[in-house]
Amino acid sequence: MQPDFLARAAALRREIERHNHAYYVLDQPTIPDAEYDRLFRELQTLEAEHPELDTLDSPTRRVGGTPLDGFAQVRHAVPMLSIRTETDTEASGAQSFDARVRKELGRDESDPPVEYAAELKFDGLAINLRYERGLLVQASTRGDGETGEDVTQNIRTLHTIPLRLKTGSPPAVLEVRGEAYMRRDDFERYNAKQREAGQPTLVNPRNGAAGSIRQLDPRLAAQRPLSFFAYGLGEVQGWPLPPTHSATLDALLTLGVPVCAERITGLGAAALVAFHADIAARRDQLPFDIDGVVYKVNRLDLQHELGFVTREPRWAVAHKYPAQEQLTTVLGIDVQVGRTGALTPVARLTPVFVGGVTVTNATLHNQDEIDRKDVRVGDTVIVRRAGDVIPEVVATVIERRPQPEPPRFNILQSHPVCPVCGSHVVRLEGEAAVRCTGGLYCPAQRKQALLHFAGRRAMDIDGLGDKLVDQLVERGLVRTPADVYDLSLDTLAGLERMAAKSAANLLAAIEASKAATLARFIFALGIRHVGEATAKDLARHFGTLDALIAATDVDLLQVRDVGPIVAQSIVQFFAEPHNIEVVGRLRDAGIRWTETSGAQRSAGSLAGKTLVLTGTLPTLTRDAAKVKIEAAGGKVTGSVSKKTDYVVAGEEAGSKLAKARELGVAILDEAGLLSLLVSNTNNG
Repeated sequence: MQPDFLARAAALRREIERHNHAYYVLDQPTIPDAEYDRLFRELQTLEAEHPELDTLDSPTRRVGGTPLDGFAQVRHAVPMLSIRTETDTEASGAQSFDARVRKELGRDESDPPVEYAAELKFDGLAINLRYERGLLVQASTRGDGETGEDVTQNIRTLHTIPLRLKTGSPPAVLEVRGEAYMRRDDFERYNAKQREAGQPTLVNPRNGAAGSIRQLDPRLAAQRPLSFFAYGLGEVQGWPLPPTHSATLDALLTLGVPVCAERITGLGAAALVAFHADIAARRDQLPFDIDGVVYKVNRLDLQHELGFVTREPRWAVAHKYPAQEQLTTVLGIDVQVGRTGALTPVARLTPVFVGGVTVTNATLHNQDEIDRKDVRVGDTVIVRRAGDVIPEVVATVIERRPQPEPPRFNILQSHPVCPVCGSHVVRLEGEAAVRCTGGLYCPAQRKQALLHFAGRRAMDIDGLGDKLVDQLVERGLVRTPADVYDLSLDTLAGLERMAAKSAANLLAAIEASKAATLARFIFALGIRHVGEATAKDLARHFGTLDALIAATDVDLLQVRDVGPIVAQSIVQFFAEPHNIEVVGRLRDAGIRWTETSGAQRSAGSLAGKTLVLTGTLPTLTRDAAKVKIEAAGGKVTGSVSKKTDYVVAGEEAGSKLAKARELGVAILDEAGLLSLLVSNTNNG
């Protein structure tokens, strides 16, 4: 029977090679970097304690993965080796490196400090660019460190990489080494387009970079926006090497090769500690992902003196930051209701330390994301947290799914009603979110509903702002918009920052808001997809609130600019008893408007007409003219087209007037507009 350490080493090798294959060959990572590093370190420790375990096929002798059969293999003239990693995220990581370097160089405390270059450790894919006589002739991946993959055609699609070096006397051979990476904003834009097209999204920017470079079709690679930073050299012929690493990077810049500006040179461990702390504080504001910083002895002659040990240079080290991705398990899936009524699924997790904090919950965004990632209770998942961004589940490790398989999670099935207020929940066609329909009643939406209701273009209750609404809701004084009309002077005067005069002014504004229009009231209800213009169209078409409440989908589709999604939203809003109850209380509170019959609505002098306002009118403001036109059944738009009936032009009318003349649209001055309005019957 073999010893336990032999069995463990064999198991670790199999697992590490499986993850290497998934990441480097298939571009489908199954575990986060931190978990991979933990497995790798465990195998390194076992082999150090038991030298007989150190075999030629051990993953610890490798740097990367096996090249794909679809790419030609490239033998590196100078091996692309990796560097040692310090996983201690505190200052001691830099101090330990400095102590090792000084010991190897035979320096003690009385000697001058060593000069270092410090730069970022990018989270992408290592690339070797080979320039011959100044022209880019080949690009290759690291591969296993000795042999990589020829990805020249894909690298040519990166606009940040020069195809010709900027020099009049190019070197015979210059190999530039660096990292192909994907910026965060490019990553988000790419994923947004993919979701819109119903296509697979990328797990993270690092996977995006690796997968893009290693696409067999360069046309597909060109669709993914990548960038590149140089950090070192490979083979060099006919080019005088600068004396230091930092000067080498400066020289590459003059040749047109991109080099990251976030780098320093400094003396001793103190400079490295300061750089590590500075970048840590700004890590989340960088436009790209990093997982640490890199320290290098700056002088190249000292690098040569220090040399290498096994697969790593003695003169460089990577100093990691806390991992932004970790493995954990899903204990359950809960649902939270946001201020707009959207139900957001949240994974309840086995606590895990990610990005410097302990994470117990992570967002799953919506049903589409749950389905795409196939997240189920009991699954092992990769959780990501970067800075202040809400932790999210980025992928499921399907191979670790418990058996028998847990059922799929569906929000509409698990939560047919809102978990906060009990109103029905719906998912409108074309929307990703599942929403609560109790907009006027739901406590989760209370503050948002009140602020919208009191807005200037809704009920226009001056003085009912964010801070006051917070107090009213948090003290339980207002639960729905109808409660606003029950507030007393004593109640308001007792609130923070509310004296008797302020309270009296607010009560006056509340009273004044009762004299409304039907359009304003409809808009104030906060019905999903019903904006100010649609509310006016609904008021003109139906004339009374009761007619609107009773309208069917078919009735609503007769309204100008109302489509199936808007119609469905309106029907579902008024089908919720809680909303009807609040509307009834608002009417009982005294809110009133002029309602019109169908005959009165069709009699408006501008019924069915579209007008455009341009320039300055003699007596009417733009808003006043718009109100009069809409009261007469007309519609005001912002641009002139063949569908425009009239353009009302004042002084300094510009391109809209010219466009009207070009299209032959009738042009009115203020007097002409007022004459058209004479026969109008006000529809409220």
